[in-house]
Amino acid sequence: MAITDWPTQERPRERLLALGPQALSDAELLAIYLRVGIRGKSAVDLARDLLHHNDGKLGSLVSASVEHLATVPGIGKAKAAQLKASFELARRALSEEMAERDNFASPGKVRDWLRLKLAHSPHEEFMALWLDAQNRLLQADILFTGTLTQTAVYPREVVKMALIRNAAGVILAHNHPSGIAEPSRADELLTTNLKQALAMIDVKLLDHFIVAGNALPLSFAERGLL
Repeated sequence: MAITDWPTQERPRERLLALGPQALSDAELLAIYLRVGIRGKSAVDLARDLLHHNDGKLGSLVSASVEHLATVPGIGKAKAAQLKASFELARRALSEEMAERDNFASPGKVRDWLRLKLAHSPHEEFMALWLDAQNRLLQADILFTGTLTQTAVYPREVVKMALIRNAAGVILAHNHPSGIAEPSRADELLTTNLKQALAMIDVKLLDHFIVAGNALPLSFAERGLL
């Protein structure tokens, strides 16, 4: 049955207008974007298919490639490209909002920002958030990019970038594409070496986070590993 044949109060668009977007399910919100379904399926059915093909998770949907999205019957490359564009606009808007506020003194806000940046990267990436003396973000840099399993991090390059950014402090982060947020022995040794190297130029290592999919990013400081 087409959505236009549904009772008015059950149609996603009308529900959004009456109750606000927060009242709708993920599938209903996607259906409003898709607008129409295909033969035998409403836009809501198509949205559910889209979610199902991405583990039922919005995070997986957002990180999926255009080619993968286009394999869902009824989507196609044009609509897949539109979806990717809308996801990227939302990500950039949230990223700008986070960066413009003095949010980097709060571990919770740092976690939100890092999940936005790193949670769905298919490869391991090592990031530095350079902060001023008031813990305001100066610049965020992806310093090293690795394979599916490891990244080579060079302390001298981290120190060099700290001087270039004129930073007073830094928060380090890297992702585990495996989805497991636990630190390895190598992660712990690297953090110790970086802390010592940065101390020599009076830059304080405030924390090191491991980001792993939808799991809560692990804080080295909270674990007592700094």
